[in-house]
Order: sequence, then C-alpha cells, then structure tokens
Amino acid sequence: MSQPGYLLLEDGRSFPGDMIGAPGETLGEAVFNTSMTGYQEVLTDPSYAGQIVAMTYPLIGNYGVTAEDAESAHIQVAGFIMREASSAYSNWRASGSLQKYLEQAGVVALEGVDTRALTRHLRSAGAMRAAIAPTSVPEPDLMGRIQAHPHMEGLDLTCGVSTEEAYDVKPVGDRRFRVLAYDFGVKRHSLKLLAERGCEITTLPSTTSAPEILEQEFDGFFVSNGPGDPAAVEHALETIRSLGERGTPVFGICLGHQLVARAFGGSTFKLLYGHRAGNHPVRRMRDGAVEITAQNHGFAVRRGSTPDAVDGAPSLRVTHVNLNDHTMEGLEHRELPVFSVQYHPEGAPGPHDSRYLFDQFAAAMAGRQRNP
Repeated sequence: MSQPGYLLLEDGRSFPGDMIGAPGETLGEAVFNTSMTGYQEVLTDPSYAGQIVAMTYPLIGNYGVTAEDAESAHIQVAGFIMREASSAYSNWRASGSLQKYLEQAGVVALEGVDTRALTRHLRSAGAMRAAIAPTSVPEPDLMGRIQAHPHMEGLDLTCGVSTEEAYDVKPVGDRRFRVLAYDFGVKRHSLKLLAERGCEITTLPSTTSAPEILEQEFDGFFVSNGPGDPAAVEHALETIRSLGERGTPVFGICLGHQLVARAFGGSTFKLLYGHRAGNHPVRRMRDGAVEITAQNHGFAVRRGSTPDAVDGAPSLRVTHVNLNDHTMEGLEHRELPVFSVQYHPEGAPGPHDSRYLFDQFAAAMAGRQRNP
C-alpha cells in the first residue's frame, strides 16, 4: 500500500501525491522537464544535482531502465516527481523497473502529483526551494528545513559530481587527437561522441589546477556540463582563458559554456525557471538554420547591446539564440579556436540536430595539428 506524501514549495504551495522510491524526505530546488522520453538520462545527469525534478509527460517508467542509458554512475537528482509512475514496463533492453531503480538508489520520489498545475506555478513563480516528505511530517517543520536549505545562487555543486581521480577513455578506432576533459559533471554520452571522432580522452577532476593542466600535451580541451551557479566556479576561469590564448581548441557545453563566457569577461544570471526539455528551438546565426535541442540549465550568459555581442566580453560573439526567449545559446571567440553552446548536442535519446559541433571541435584540432 502506497504512503501518502506531498511536495512543499518555499512559497507555501503544496501538492499531494503518493511516495514511491526510497522512504523519507528530501530537499532541493524544484524544477520541471518537458521531455517525453529519456527519464533515466534525466535522473543520472549530473547537471541535476541538488534539484527535485518534475516530469511534465504524464506517464513515466513505461519502458523501464537499463544500465546502457545512464549518463553517470548513479542517480543525481535530489528527488523525482511524476503524474503517474507506470506499474509495468515493456522494452527488450530493460533490466528493471523505474520504481526499483529509485528504491535501490535511495531516491525519494512522488507520484500522483498534478504536474500540470505544478509546472504552471513554477513558470510564473520561478524555480524555488522545496521538499518531498510523507504526510506524517508536519508542514511547519518541513518549511523550516526548506527555509534553512541554501539557494542555488552561489552554490558550487561541481565538487560533488566530478571524478575524484583522472581516468582515460579510449578512442573508437585509430587515435587522431588527445583531449583533456574538465569534469564538472560530464555526461558519458559526451565522452562517447568524442571517442567516436578518434579522441583519446583524459577526464580531469574539477579541482585540477591550471599549472597541472598546462604542463600536459594535448590537442583540445573540453569543458563539460555540470550543476550549480557558474559564478561559484571561479577557479576554472584562469585555465580556460590561458588555454584559449595559447591557441588550444576549447569546446564548452552547458556549465562549460557559461565558464568560457566568464573566462573572457562575460557575466551570467539566473533564469526564472530555466530550460529543461528536449524540444527547444535554437537559431544558428551564421545561416539562420534552426536546431531542435536538448537543454538543462538554470543560468544563462548575458547578451550585449547588439545582436552578436556578449555583455562584458568584446572578444566573444553570439552564435546561437533561443527562439523561445532570445537568450544566448552559443558563442565563439572572434580570433581564437574557442566556442561553446548552452544546450546539449550530445543529448540522449535526442534530438541529434547539433552533433555537428563535435565535428567542429575535431576540425579545430585537426587544423591546429596542421598549423602548430
């Protein structure tokens, strides 16, 4: 028999449901994701660390889970919310049910929630601190814990999701390039796509210092996605800027994009409710093409006063723009082989419109090999 529970937001709004997954309560920032598939990738994406994620698609868990689809070693979300958790699953690849997966990982989840009402509320009021708990926990007690929980602004969460020790990923086929990956919560699919392009990758902890990186030999530098506030990850900026200025191809994704912008003088700000979905239209400014993209971020880089300007960073220009709210989705350096995107070109299960960016990175490294 299911245990009744509820989601409580810091503004006092509550949403009833039934507890599934692990028993107990959990705290985090309440956000929503509108993807129709890919719930396991969402659960295991390190960029979701510290967040309680509500899925807007009404039925979650119907194709089960498989180890092949995990983006990291374990579930990363602080909590999970669904309208309906499927009681059965059907998929030849599946190795188990979503509910058992949540239980074994110790993740608190809630089903039976009016996710439409919750999403509408977060869209107007913004992402905010929240908690999931059984109804046996009084609201005043839970609200006290929510109010004591830190805001996402100012949080460096990368240390909790980065690798503790460097590790290597072998290329698929012959080695063409050696790449260092700055791991702020890298997704496995990013490393896979790099390996498929002949990259031998050494993935480094987020705490690796600039001198340790600069003394190594490599063809390109990949700055990964990750959770938290980019303004709290100041230690990475010197490394990114130093590598770019010496002509090393640099490619950043998501948090990596924000850090690239800040390394060259840009600034970032917190979005009201963020972009978390598999269907955001993004215009590529050089030719007007529209890419359908996967996204997961709560912060963005501030645009300047002209269409291609990055605020505070005259050496950078905007390359991609979100067609929903006109926020910046990509940038490049005007002279150096440095570029980045806010969205996820490696997104699994998709869309795949933006995978050409990994080819662009490979081309930049090949160009540097020809013209050292």
